[in-house]
Amino acid sequence: MTQHPRISKAVIPAAGLGTRFLPATKATPKEMLPVVDKPAIQYVVEEAVAAGLDDVLMVTGRNKRPLEDHFDRNYELESALQKKGDADRLAKVQESSDLATMHYVRQGDPKGLGHAVLCAAPHVGDEPFAVLLGDDLIDPRDPLLQRMVEVQEQRGGSVIALMEVAPEQIHLYGCAAVETTEDSDVVQISGLVEKPDPADAPSNYAIIGRYVLDPHVFEILRRTEPGRGGEIQLTDALQQLAEDEKIGGPVHGVVFKGRRYDTGDRGDYLRAIVRLACEREDLGPDFRTWLRSYVAEEM
Repeated sequence: MTQHPRISKAVIPAAGLGTRFLPATKATPKEMLPVVDKPAIQYVVEEAVAAGLDDVLMVTGRNKRPLEDHFDRNYELESALQKKGDADRLAKVQESSDLATMHYVRQGDPKGLGHAVLCAAPHVGDEPFAVLLGDDLIDPRDPLLQRMVEVQEQRGGSVIALMEVAPEQIHLYGCAAVETTEDSDVVQISGLVEKPDPADAPSNYAIIGRYVLDPHVFEILRRTEPGRGGEIQLTDALQQLAEDEKIGGPVHGVVFKGRRYDTGDRGDYLRAIVRLACEREDLGPDFRTWLRSYVAEEM
């Protein structure tokens, strides 16, 4: 099987307004909302780095300066912690600034995910690259992105992450028509549709927020007209790639069956915090004891 070029760059669209979390996101980017004691965006950058992608471009917008500050050095805070001899907190503060080589570009107009990805074209160039959406947190014990990178290097083209959902939920996602391959966790994509009516959905395979893309996607995005919601949809561009492998190779999907935390919804955001806190060695034992007691009292 042909070995394709190693991927080193990750793109994280982070220009959204976070309206579902108002008023918390009125002055704070939704990506900076804490999940236990780290902002959600740090989990995403850590995932990219764990998959070997240490060149990270964040596509930002207005009022997103705290994202840049978080991944930068804070010399005043570091100095104060050093003087206190607080080595543990100092290490946590320095961790985010040492994670990856960070770059930033502004998405001037909120024209959708496809447009946000297109903003990365000058930085990415002619290399395949990964796209990670900040609303989906993938448990580090289930290395989805690493598997997607492996599939792209082996098969070329583009790779998207899929997850089986209940048929009545498929209208909340992009949906894929699939064909099996010799690998049990890999399917070939023959068609894609954004948020279909359940009666029209080609499957219950939902697209979740991880992509490894061939750079030919930029050419298609430049020609893609606004679609659902008046936005340039990445799904529409991927549909064109799936229809014609001559453009940028095939489109495959990795079927993910691991742990995923959806922080884009208030209820799921709270559930993600509870799950992750319960699994922490430093917080879990006491927190689980309190949680059992609380649930028993409420029931």
